[in-house]
Amino acid sequence: FTNFLKLEPQGEIESGNIIIGTNWAQDAGIYEFTMGATGDKVKGRYTFVYVFEDGEWKISQHHSSVMPEGTKPQPITEEEVGNLFYLWNSALATEDPDAVAKRYASKAVLLPTVSDLPRTNYDLIKDYFVEFLKKKPQGEILESNITVGHNWCQDAGIYEFTMGATGDKVKGRYSFVYVWEDGQWKISHHHSSVMPEALLGSAPKTQPAAKEEKDVLSELESLPRV
Repeated sequence: FTNFLKLEPQGEIESGNIIIGTNWAQDAGIYEFTMGATGDKVKGRYTFVYVFEDGEWKISQHHSSVMPEGTKPQPITEEEVGNLFYLWNSALATEDPDAVAKRYASKAVLLPTVSDLPRTNYDLIKDYFVEFLKKKPQGEILESNITVGHNWCQDAGIYEFTMGATGDKVKGRYSFVYVWEDGQWKISHHHSSVMPEALLGSAPKTQPAAKEEKDVLSELESLPRV
């Protein structure tokens, strides 16, 4: 309930079916929660089995699930997906590794730019940003390609960081996959890598392109000198 109570839930029984036994009772039906923190409403099926223990009725079994017809996807526009990057970028500006790590989902995977180690939990993700934030990075999206799915979305492209500590600029490729978790959009997958041509050099010219360039040079050499 630590995370669930952050949503400030309040429930209401819409329909219930009650059975009473010997020192046990059951209530099963449909309830709806209103999340005070967001205003969202969530309807689900429930079962409570109560037993008489230590002089009071206590819950022995509790089942809760979303309605089987399926959940409505959390609506988000492509513009809003793009703005999720700036929530993460603002967390970088705090220079607080904890604030940045909390932008990631509970089962997130971070494949960072300057670490060989995949970061697959909160502690590992926070550890990476302890060193990275010392550079005082601030990012800017240069090219973005967005896809929106059912309670997930993706933003992939090219970004550039300015390191406030040194003034250096670093351009890289990125992909963010976001999921709807605990009432907010969080980063489920984040891959970041430097531009490959910066390390390996430009791709070699193809044979047709090289031949075409040679033909042009030959034509130029054949022209009369003025």
